[in-house]
Amino acid sequence: MSLFDKEINRRHTNSYKWDKYPESVLPVWVADMDFQAAPPILEALNKITEHGIFGYASCPDELNEVVIERLRTRHEWQIQKQWMVWLGGLVPAIGLAIRAFAEEGEAVMTAVPVYHPFMIEIEMAGRDLQKVPLQLINERWTLDFEAIEAAITPSTKLFLLCNPHNPVGTMFTRKELQRLHDICRRHGIIVCSDEIHCDLVLDNSKEHITYPTLGPEAAQSSLTLLAPSKTFNLAGLGCSLVVIPNDELRAKFMRTKAGLMPMLSSYAYEAALAAYRDGAEWHAELLTYLKGNHDLLLETVNQMTGIKMRPLEATYLAWIDVRGTGLTDVPKRLEEAGVGINDGAIFGEPGFIRLNFACTRATLEEVLRRMKTVFV
Repeated sequence: MSLFDKEINRRHTNSYKWDKYPESVLPVWVADMDFQAAPPILEALNKITEHGIFGYASCPDELNEVVIERLRTRHEWQIQKQWMVWLGGLVPAIGLAIRAFAEEGEAVMTAVPVYHPFMIEIEMAGRDLQKVPLQLINERWTLDFEAIEAAITPSTKLFLLCNPHNPVGTMFTRKELQRLHDICRRHGIIVCSDEIHCDLVLDNSKEHITYPTLGPEAAQSSLTLLAPSKTFNLAGLGCSLVVIPNDELRAKFMRTKAGLMPMLSSYAYEAALAAYRDGAEWHAELLTYLKGNHDLLLETVNQMTGIKMRPLEATYLAWIDVRGTGLTDVPKRLEEAGVGINDGAIFGEPGFIRLNFACTRATLEEVLRRMKTVFV
């Protein structure tokens, strides 16, 4: 039995994911996994607890070194320590980027459907939200470059890119990213690339391309958001990294950040270090397990009436088209059947649902059994 088959009761633990619903509902919505963290992470956290002092913490030198080496070997990106900015969350980093690189009344563009905090943060910052729909080509979601260029105005200052894309699961190719870069370069637009899912690749025939590796111009006109949280199930610890090679952009980001972000805890830093340094075996087993769940979900969903799932290249978040069912309020019907999912409307695309399959195989099988009672 896989270590990921271990059932852990998360109910009544103040779990944002599990305690949203009554016990009759299986939650497969928000993007955290139902798997216990890797043993090296648990050991690192236990050491802090045993020490018993929880004062202010600074980033361990070894963590910076491990991240630099990881990006060099896994993503062919050579970065420098001074480019790195640690933050207590990726969503705050998105909000800071919006405020740093677009003034009030100026515009920030993104491609929808997309991770909903992109849109929320733009609107809360008082910036103009420019939404451009993704397009489906040969059963694969990708950017609509002609629509992007047509939507750009003189006030467009920032493009929020999600790569790998949440919720559609696409990893954009080098050619696609280069075309986006060419458009943004011509118009003087900075790219904020959210790559938090970059180590959750399901399709081994595809390669994740980190945006700044397109070349010096791309690196100097972008910032990249990373975190161990999705890959190693550490979201609640609040540890994220922003890499900004351009000194001027980084200084502007830091000025915007000043006084607004708390220091990270020793738990956050040490968990990240243990994950990146010692979590490779756990990570490899995780990917194998997630791929098995993905394949089961893909096959079973596409046998149901009126719904369609397309293969994911990355992430553990399935994007399922329910427009063909003819049903209204699909999320409510699923909840009544005992399945809690995300309504695609919050990502900017009604008629779809997002389903988190980072759960035990037994849980997923029960979720699918319940879904079949709705999509008959």
